[in-house]
Parts: sequence; structure tokens; C-alpha cells
Amino acid sequence: MEPGAAELYDQALLGILQHVGNVQDFLRVLFGFLYRKTDFYRLLRHPSDRMGFPPGAAQALVLQVFRTFDHMARQDDDKRRKELEEKMRREAGAAAEQEQEAGPTADTDADPAGPEQPVGRWGTGRKEAEPPGADAGAVEAPREPPAPPKGQEQFQRNPDSYNGAVRENYTWSQDYTDLELKVPVPEHVVKGRQVSVALGSSSIRVAVLEENGERVLMEGKFTHKVNTEGSVWSLEPGKCILVSLNKAGEYWWSAVLEGEEPIDIDQINKERSMATVDEEEHAVLDRLTFDYHQKLQGKPQSHELKVHEMLKKGWDAEGSPFRGQRFDPAMFNISPGAVQF
Repeated sequence: MEPGAAELYDQALLGILQHVGNVQDFLRVLFGFLYRKTDFYRLLRHPSDRMGFPPGAAQALVLQVFRTFDHMARQDDDKRRKELEEKMRREAGAAAEQEQEAGPTADTDADPAGPEQPVGRWGTGRKEAEPPGADAGAVEAPREPPAPPKGQEQFQRNPDSYNGAVRENYTWSQDYTDLELKVPVPEHVVKGRQVSVALGSSSIRVAVLEENGERVLMEGKFTHKVNTEGSVWSLEPGKCILVSLNKAGEYWWSAVLEGEEPIDIDQINKERSMATVDEEEHAVLDRLTFDYHQKLQGKPQSHELKVHEMLKKGWDAEGSPFRGQRFDPAMFNISPGAVQF
């Protein structure tokens, strides 16, 4: 395949991915197609076999393609890391230049005869005069964790806060029908029995069980109601509690809990995913997907099949000029607009 040729199929593949809603089912579609329509899973067991692959060859082919794009992804990661390091070096250099331009505050009356001694808080010129803990405070200051992102533009760059936000003890994201919360847990929390999640239609409480009792990680009332029957939670051992909430109404949330700082919903992506459309729209999409695959294989599309079914009923009817003959769909040229679905 020519470099870049795979991009020609992006729109078709993107439509399938949006329709199934996740990568796992998307891969099932791809491998299911290979299973049903090709000899990809057929094994060559005898010299006379003309179709299929030798044992292990199909799997090796998949791994080869995976490793090709995995290598490209690692190269992209290295490139981004180097660009970030270069940006940090430039910023550090610019900061150092600014400090040099400002210049240090020096004592012009210092004794030039000997090495300059650090001046203590009390002005004695001796290091012993510094109050206890002064140096320790200077060392500890840079160790403060970086401030969490605050702007919606920063939230949108993180999948965990896409269309949502990063809060002090959790992150949240949303689409038109669901929300997803990620509540970090200590590394020693690896089993479900170490976690307590109380989920109601209007409130939530998430805690971890410790030797001296429960430690609450998140608690409050929702800004809107959720469907508890369609909401679940799970534990990623040593990482986080993942809570998936099904909205009781289809609208965008500006905050998860009452009293929290709201996000600006005018700055989020309000496009609905294919997974949120209703049954009628799904039926239309299913028909379009079916027609697309039928057309690729040179087979009748849905509008043609519907007319063929109607014609078959009258083909052998009393008085039909075609009675007794084999039904031949090639005799008819049917436009899509001729059929109402």
C-alpha cells in the first residue's frame, strides 16, 4: 500500500467506529469481516489447499502491522517529548536571562579581603545567625505540585476531563447521555472490598476502607439526576475508581456536584456521538452501512432487495407473463428514490 493511501478510507472507518461506539467492537467488526468474507482464518493443512494461511501466519501478519504503527506511535511520543524538553529549556534560559538583567541585591560595603559570607536574617554576616529551618524552607518550596489545569481549553486536551473538568479529588468528562468520573485511590487499594461507593439518583459518596475507618474521597449532591440502573462503578487496582453515570435527561452538565465551580458549556464539544442516537436513527444508519457494504461487493442494496421481494410475490401469480421462469433481478433497474422506508 502506498504511503498515505490508508487515509482514503478514514471517513468510512470513522463512520463504523462512531456507530459501534468503542475500539473493541470496532476491531470485532474488522476481524469479523475477515472471518466471514475472506480466507484469513482458514488454515493450509495440505499441499493441495489453495486458500488460507499456514498455521501462525495470520497472527504474525497482524502483529507485524501492529508493530509497524506502534513503532510510528513511539516515534511520535519521542518527538513530542523532545519538543517539550526543548521548550522547557528555552523557557528556563529566558527566565535566567531575566534574573541576570535584574541583577542580585549586593552589599557594596562588604569586606573585599575575604570570601563573602552569607548574610543571615539578623544581618550578622554569619550563617549561624540564620533561624532554624530557614534553609529547609528554601529547599521545600520548589517541591509543591503543579497547579491543576483550570481553563476549559486545557480540560479539552485531556480525555479524562473532555467536556468536563479536573477537580481537587477527581476528574470528570461527559457526552450527551453519560458522565464518567475518575477518583484516584492509594496504591494499596487493589480490591473491591476496600472501596465503598454509595450511588443515588441525586447524590454520591466514594470512600476507601482503612484500618482506622473510612476515608471519604468524594461526596456531594449531583447538580442533576442520574439513572442508577444504568450507572456502574469499577476499580482500577491502585489507580482509581471509575464511575459511569447515565444522565436522567439528555443535556450538558456544567458541574457534577452542587457548590462546585461550573464549566463554560459554550466552550465544550456539543456534537453527539453515534452511540447516543435513537432507535429510528440507528435503523437508518444500519441501512446505510448495509448498503455501503452491499455496493462494495456488487450486491443489491436495501431499496433493491425490497422491490425484489415485492416482485417475487407477483412473478408466479396467475396471469403473470413470467410465470414458470426463474426470477432474474438483473431485469430491473431500481433507483433509491423509488422506495420509501
